[in-house]
Amino acid sequence: MGQGIGPTRPIESYKRMKWDNIILNGTIVTPEKSFNGNVYIKNEKIAAISSEYLPGETAHTTDATGLHVLPGLIDTHVHSRDGGAPEKEDFFHSTQAAAVGGLTTIFEMPNTIPAISDVEKFKNQIKNLTPKAHVDFAIWGLCLGRLNNKDLAALANAGVIAFKYFWGYAITKDSHQLIYNYGKKSTNVIPALRDGEIYEIFEEVAKTGKLLAIHAENSELIELFSTRMQKTSDLTYKEFLKSRPNIAEETAVQTAISFAKNSGLNLHILHASTREAIELVRTAQKQGYPITVETCPHYLFLDDEDFNELGPKMKVYPLIKCSADQEMLWNGINEGIISLVCSDHAPHTKKEKEGALWEIPAGMCGVETLVPMMLHAVNTGRISLNQLVSLLSKNPAQLFRIYPQKGSLQVGTDADITLIDMNKKFTIRENELHSIGKITAFDGMTVQGMPVGTIVRGNYVMREGTLVSKPFGKIVISNHGA
Repeated sequence: MGQGIGPTRPIESYKRMKWDNIILNGTIVTPEKSFNGNVYIKNEKIAAISSEYLPGETAHTTDATGLHVLPGLIDTHVHSRDGGAPEKEDFFHSTQAAAVGGLTTIFEMPNTIPAISDVEKFKNQIKNLTPKAHVDFAIWGLCLGRLNNKDLAALANAGVIAFKYFWGYAITKDSHQLIYNYGKKSTNVIPALRDGEIYEIFEEVAKTGKLLAIHAENSELIELFSTRMQKTSDLTYKEFLKSRPNIAEETAVQTAISFAKNSGLNLHILHASTREAIELVRTAQKQGYPITVETCPHYLFLDDEDFNELGPKMKVYPLIKCSADQEMLWNGINEGIISLVCSDHAPHTKKEKEGALWEIPAGMCGVETLVPMMLHAVNTGRISLNQLVSLLSKNPAQLFRIYPQKGSLQVGTDADITLIDMNKKFTIRENELHSIGKITAFDGMTVQGMPVGTIVRGNYVMREGTLVSKPFGKIVISNHGA
C-alpha cells in the first residue's frame, strides 16, 4: 500500500463498479501528509482513495501525473455585489473567477442590496444566486444591532453560515449599506453602534451557536484621526495610515475578545492587518477561548512601501500596514494562530479607484488570485503545501462546520477537488481576470504554482484555466445552528 490509503474492501469486488471519474497518479495532499494515489468518484462523492489501481469501468479518467490533488479549496470572504452594484460584480462572474482560481466553495458576504438581515432576504438571495453559481456557496447573515437582533435565531435555523458585524461603520437607513467615509453632516445614516448595542449582538449570536465575525476597526478613533489628517495637504500613504492606525484595529479586537469571553461567543476576527491583533488573539487562544482570526494575501504580500508603485489600487480596509505587521502575520500562520487565509474579494470599477485617497472606495478584486498567491508562498518557502490545505480547505470547513462534507478527501464526502501544477508560472493580468471589476494590486506580478483543474461534486468546472461547465452550484448549510 505504500504511504497511501488502501481500498476498503477486496480489490476483486470493484470489478463491476462503474466510476464517473478516476483521478490517477497524482500526489494527494492533506494537512497531515502527501502521498501518491488515485481518487475514484461516483455520484458526486468520493467513492474510494487508493495507492493501488482499482478495477471497474469509468466514464472519464484524469491523468494527474506531476500534479497535486488537493481537497477543494474554500474562500470564506467574498463580496460579489449581487445585487445592487452590477457595474462592479455579480455572482455569475465572481463564481467564474473562483472556479478559474481553483476554488470549489465560496462564502458570500451579507452587505448586499438588500442586506441579508432576515430569513426572507436570505431565502430570496439563495434563489437569486443559485442559477448563477459556478461553484458551491454559503451565505453570511448581517448583524445590525437592535434593528435585527430578533431575527438572528431564525436566520441561524434557516442556514446562514455565520454572522458578520461591521464594527466601526455607519450604514444607510434605507438599504443598510456601509458608509466608507462617514461624516457628522451625512444624512440618511445610522451611526456606528455603541458598545452596549454591540454587546447585545454578541449575546444574541451566542444563543444561536453560530460564529460571529467582525470587521474590527474602532470608529471613534478613526473619526478622531481622520479629522486630524484631513487637514494635511498632498497626503502620502504613510500619512493616510495615520487616519486608520494600528490602534484602531487593536482596540476593536481587544474589546471584542472581552465581549466574547463574557458572552460565551465563538469570535472570528476578519482580515487582520496588524501585529497587535495577532498578539491579542494568541493570548486569548492560550487561555482556551474560541477566538480565531484570518488574513488576506494583500496583507501578506504588500506593505506601505508598495504604494509608491501601486497607488490607489491597494487601498483596502483595514489599510495595508508596514513590514513589521506583515511579518507578524506570517508568523501567525506558521504558529497556527491564524486559521485561514481568504480573499476579501471586493471589486470596484477602474473609474472608482481613480482619485484622492480620502474619496475612493476601499477594496480590490481577489477571488481569482487567492490560490495562485498562496501557492506562490509555498514555492517561495513561506508555507508548505500541507499548510495551504489547512488554511484554504480543512480549517475553514471545520471552523464553519461544513467538514468533512467540504474541505476533506474522505470516502463518502463531496468530490470537491483542486488540481495544482506547482511548476506552472503565470503573470497576473487585470484584463484576463473573470470578474467584472478587475482592479487588483497584484496586476503584473508573476507567480509560480497554478490551479489547473477545479472539480465541484465530481464535475469539472475548470480545466487548464478554461471554464468547461454552466452554473450548477448549490447552497451549503452548516451542520449546526440554534
